[in-house]
Amino acid sequence: MSAHLNTPCRPTHWHLRTLQLALPHPGSALKRPLVMGIVNVTPDSFSDGGQHASVEAAVNHGLELVSQGADILDVGGESTRPFSQAVAADEEWRRVGEVVRQLVERAGVAVSIDTSKSVVAARAIEAGAEIINDVTGLAGDRDMIRVALDTGVGVCAMHMQGTPQSMQVAPTYSDVVAEVHAYLAARREALLAAGIQRGKICLDPGIGFGKTHAHNLTLLTHAADFLDLGVPIMVGHSRKAFIGIMIDRAIGRPATVAQRDGGSAGAACVLAAQGVQIVRVHAVGMVRSALELFCY
Repeated sequence: MSAHLNTPCRPTHWHLRTLQLALPHPGSALKRPLVMGIVNVTPDSFSDGGQHASVEAAVNHGLELVSQGADILDVGGESTRPFSQAVAADEEWRRVGEVVRQLVERAGVAVSIDTSKSVVAARAIEAGAEIINDVTGLAGDRDMIRVALDTGVGVCAMHMQGTPQSMQVAPTYSDVVAEVHAYLAARREALLAAGIQRGKICLDPGIGFGKTHAHNLTLLTHAADFLDLGVPIMVGHSRKAFIGIMIDRAIGRPATVAQRDGGSAGAACVLAAQGVQIVRVHAVGMVRSALELFCY
């Protein structure tokens, strides 16, 4: 494993609403990152839009991900793929509400709500969700931090340049790692200043959200630079276009989703070697088995 595992200030747990998730850290029995399984309850997600759009299909998918080794399930009802259209809060909740309720009752793992709307987050937490995973860094809705503070959930704040509707038009950085790091440090400080406990905060550099192919590869290979933020780091790289581009070049034709999953598992091992604590993925079984062997 990487020398980055000795980075100071490594958190040992992520403290959620009612649960504590043990994290990999020097001296712990857990060597691999936690695996967050993706449950998209949407008709238009970039990788699996429509496949799990019904309550039954989404719940069954979530339960299958747990059987494959997911430590967390992340339920989302609004696609954040490039150029996607925003969804009204009522429609988003209609998609995810019963899915969250059933997975909280049946899955046996922490359930996260992937939303940037405070009303959806509040309803999901009332239904038993333990985490708010917000692509706007809890900055897109002025009431989101209050909901997080009042309910005591864990939060994941992500970096995104622009919005899903504009983020891939012309993403530009002078130094992508330094600029994303500065943003995440500022969001951490804003959350702490609002009263959210450090142990409840997780940060995500936002691979694929307002970044070019080169930016994404740079973030992937410099993920350890974010460990000094002193909170868990989560990376959601799964099935993203930059993985497809790399595989396309290798095989000389467009990669299938299944081939992107292989690349996603490889990237998860790159992240594990740097000490990243959580990976957010679609193909839980493949990634979990790769990590178990790689981190043995």
